[in-house]
Amino acid sequence: MLGTIAVIGGTGNLGAALARRWAKSGLTVILGSRSAAGAQEKAAELGFGLSGAANADAAAQADIIVVTVPWSAQEATLREIAPHVAGKLVVDTTVPLVPPKVMRVQLPVEGSAAVRAEALLGGQGTLVSAFHSVAAHKLATDEEVDCDVLVFGDDKAARTQVIELARHAGLRGLHAGALVNSAAAEALTSILIFMNKSYNLDGAGIRITGKLTNPEP
Repeated sequence: MLGTIAVIGGTGNLGAALARRWAKSGLTVILGSRSAAGAQEKAAELGFGLSGAANADAAAQADIIVVTVPWSAQEATLREIAPHVAGKLVVDTTVPLVPPKVMRVQLPVEGSAAVRAEALLGGQGTLVSAFHSVAAHKLATDEEVDCDVLVFGDDKAARTQVIELARHAGLRGLHAGALVNSAAAEALTSILIFMNKSYNLDGAGIRITGKLTNPEP
């Protein structure tokens, strides 16, 4: 049982697309935004029983908190919701993209956005990192998205919950190891952006090949 999901930054492209897919699959989802009115308006637009609230209020009501804000907003957003994350699963999707050089890998001094997020939350909640390399504009449709989701975290049970979230979004989630490994997926996003431009691709993703003989190690 996944419980109530708050999508923080849910009026943005990735947050709205994930929230819509989860709500359509039957999950209870609250859109969070800096403006409660903006979140409520977007929720009504998306439908499927979505509701909207200010970020902190959405986080307070949720069992699972999914943070889908840009790198520039990560610190302020996490500090805003930090009082409401204790005992909860927090999924961070942040990629450290620094305009205008978004095609160049620019990991933070902490090693990854995920490790930085864990520090900003002061160890409150259980942090998992995922959904870095999925094109938001493809998720926003009802089409199948040919892309795997690499899931990083130090708690196996928490990773398994996020893999279930990926399944509800119509994606295949895969255990990818400890939270520090998130650096690889965060860096890969800049490479995918470069490949999109170089090869005229429409939202390149990743797919792990081979037969999975132990899909949940």
